[in-house]
Amino acid sequence: MELTAQDQQAVDKLVQLSHDTGLNIDGGKIRRTSSRFCLGVEHGDYNGTELFGVGTDRFIWLGYKPNGTKRIKLFSGNFPDDGVIEFGLGDVPEPKATSIAKTWGRFPYGVEYTLRREGCKLYEGVDAVVYGDIPGGGMSRSASLTLNLILSLLDASGIEIEDQFKIVELAQAVENDYIGSPCGQLDQIMILFAREGMGTHYNPSSRSINYVPLSTSAADLRIAILDTGTVRPGLEKSTYKIRRAECEKLVCLLQKAGYDISCLADIKDKTLYEKILGQFENQYPDLCSRLKYIFGAQQRFYEMLEAWKAGDLESIGRIFRTDGIGLRDDYKISGPELETMCDIARTVPGVLGERMLGGGDKGAAGALVRAESIEALKQAVDAAYPRSHPNYRNKYAVRICNMVDGVKVYDGLLGK
Repeated sequence: MELTAQDQQAVDKLVQLSHDTGLNIDGGKIRRTSSRFCLGVEHGDYNGTELFGVGTDRFIWLGYKPNGTKRIKLFSGNFPDDGVIEFGLGDVPEPKATSIAKTWGRFPYGVEYTLRREGCKLYEGVDAVVYGDIPGGGMSRSASLTLNLILSLLDASGIEIEDQFKIVELAQAVENDYIGSPCGQLDQIMILFAREGMGTHYNPSSRSINYVPLSTSAADLRIAILDTGTVRPGLEKSTYKIRRAECEKLVCLLQKAGYDISCLADIKDKTLYEKILGQFENQYPDLCSRLKYIFGAQQRFYEMLEAWKAGDLESIGRIFRTDGIGLRDDYKISGPELETMCDIARTVPGVLGERMLGGGDKGAAGALVRAESIEALKQAVDAAYPRSHPNYRNKYAVRICNMVDGVKVYDGLLGK
């Protein structure tokens, strides 16, 4: 089995972590889960919109092996100070416990708790080590980890769930109900269903996935991740939670006023949209500003799909840039470091579009770039970003990503 250099480094890291901690994964499996790059609609999932994005090659790798006991033992190479997370099946802290709020262990605790609650009771413990290279904010690190843990622990116990949307729901429940993060399903869907070289189109009304190949005429397109070096502590502690509550508040106000809607995505007709603004904008300008972004993003959604199919790079970039301006000015979900990255990228010829990624506030921005402009983008960021944010001069990075499968399993890499 031929591995990429990135995968080989991760395998070596997992083996070393196993030796260092005494956790036995020899002869076990490695499950790799991707990050994601949303092309539309960022923050649309909890507002009911259709979604479109790709899996990207920043990953979580988890090496695991059933240990013949009823205990789960895990160690993270990214959070070594937390030590080995060890617990018995059926014996985890209560949801949202303050004692685990600052440890990555809340994710495996939450997975075991949620699976048991939903009737997928685990019966086999594991030894496991985990390592990842996904930036801390914007590329769905928590969703990737949660999906990986669910799939790996189910596999270790020989439990199969055929309905992939059930896996999505379980992963969301871990974050919503156990951790207290109010995430939607965008991240989980874009990772679990991602296919190499394809865009993933999710339609919530039909609960369907459609794969949209990028036209071969767009071979020049590159996805750049502009990692600001900042780390967002979690959606439950960010502006994301506030924005979601604002959108839900506006829906409630509209329902009380007699509008037959269940979410902001239901407002697609321009006449209806303008009527709502005329009635509510003076009294609720901030809430209506959130609606302006969602409405505009929905109008651009199918234009993005068609541009993607046609390989129309200029239109893909323009829509992505316009979306970023809406997220910044109307949805107000961005942050200063994110916008510095976007401002820098916007000055580079060959950068087609740029915007913040993910939950907001901190983390990574993204850019769609012509291949020949990658070095110019890196040079521009190196020259300008450390001057604007010197505290992150040794933490920021520009990374070029490929479109990949969201989930991959390697067997036979960990020896016997």
